[in-house]
Amino acid sequence: MKNLIHSDCLHSTISRGERPQWRLFVLVLFSTLVILTGCKKMNNESLQTSDDPAGQSLDLQLVVDNLVSPITLVEAPDSSKRLFVVDQIGKVWIIGSDGQKKAEPFIDVSSKVVTLNPGYDERGLLGLAFHPDYKTNGRFFLFYSAAPGPGGPAPGVLWNNRVRIAEFHVSSSNPDKADLSPEKIILDVDHPQPNHNGGTIAFGPDGYLYISIGDGGGSDDVGPGHVADWYKVNEGGNGQDVSSNLLGNILRIDINCPTKYIVPKDNPFVGKKDILPEIYAYGFRNPYRFSFDLGGSHQLYVGDAGQSLYEEIDLVTKGGNYGWNVKEGTHCFSTANNKLELAACPIKDSLGNQLIDPIIELPNAANPAGGIATVIVAGHVYRGNAISSLAGKYIFGIYSQGGSGADGKLLVSSLGGSGLLTFSDIALKSFPANLGQYLKGFGQSLDGEVYVLTTGVQGPSGNSGKVYKLTQATM
Repeated sequence: MKNLIHSDCLHSTISRGERPQWRLFVLVLFSTLVILTGCKKMNNESLQTSDDPAGQSLDLQLVVDNLVSPITLVEAPDSSKRLFVVDQIGKVWIIGSDGQKKAEPFIDVSSKVVTLNPGYDERGLLGLAFHPDYKTNGRFFLFYSAAPGPGGPAPGVLWNNRVRIAEFHVSSSNPDKADLSPEKIILDVDHPQPNHNGGTIAFGPDGYLYISIGDGGGSDDVGPGHVADWYKVNEGGNGQDVSSNLLGNILRIDINCPTKYIVPKDNPFVGKKDILPEIYAYGFRNPYRFSFDLGGSHQLYVGDAGQSLYEEIDLVTKGGNYGWNVKEGTHCFSTANNKLELAACPIKDSLGNQLIDPIIELPNAANPAGGIATVIVAGHVYRGNAISSLAGKYIFGIYSQGGSGADGKLLVSSLGGSGLLTFSDIALKSFPANLGQYLKGFGQSLDGEVYVLTTGVQGPSGNSGKVYKLTQATM
């Protein structure tokens, strides 16, 4: 993807950085009858496990350790073969082509990040994306939790933090160092609670920047900062609102213009009255991690964290509504009792858009019927050459298995077909039961190999953070 200066830059006038503010109106309530449907039941086949789903013994090879809280890894698109590891506390570290971590961070924005709670925190430095033309322009982007802005979502209630997307540049004299200034703020979004921040940014195959932002946080996603929406049964939650704020959405913007950004002309809601045009897809709770498939048709896979019953992976398409908080996975959700499924719920929203079910669903550890995951962690479609039996399969996992222990797991699913996909454990030679660590995230090199990022503690503290590469086991 070279010279991605879209024609939109020459013609579009939709720029959040430049356009005047307008008053946003709440969506018109039911313009048509909302059709009700019974909730789907759990596909028991999706609980299947296997001792060796890949057909050969796999393992994790330690790449680097002594990090604090590594959560994602990306390779710079500059032919240097360097891997960049995002540490939640505000630092980005380089793993050189020799496999060694550089002594100094590529960039340290910890002074810009809101003060984190060492015991547990979902805020911090959460995402990194290199411009497709990084080799020539040196531009890259960070997603981090900044100090809150003035005011708050309700009288006497202050904002907790501010979701910030900012642009930086590599140093002109040292490719292993970035300039801390100037910082160009692309987007700021007020955030009411400390959780459900989303946190992934990535350039799609179309050259546009995609951003995942959670719905604002809080149990059952109600309260100050969660606006009213069209579904009166579970009113609020931001995921079903597309007019008042950018929370609970996947955004798509064009940053190849002199302004902060413009909205691509083919975004699904451009020109729609009272709908924020940055929105690419909506109906999410906390889309913490997402990725584009490096092969095939470059489909977009998003992991959305559930409340108490179900976790999900979504195959996301333009304009799609992925259900929260009308549904949790394929099931009808209740804010009145988040551990009791409703008998029925709408299958369409007030815009007439279908509520799209996930492609992978697994029960949360808090599910009264039994579950295996505290939270799902989305990964990548394997496109590497080292493990032939994983080719084209989706690698993901779970943060931990429900208790207080560090016992994350890696999972794999074959893609394709209809309905919920089955998945299996990835059996690892050196980790026969589970990782023995919390699974914080995944990474992928440009040649399609997959990396696994873990910590021994839940919060951004200590030095137990590790980066592994998924490999074949040695005999």
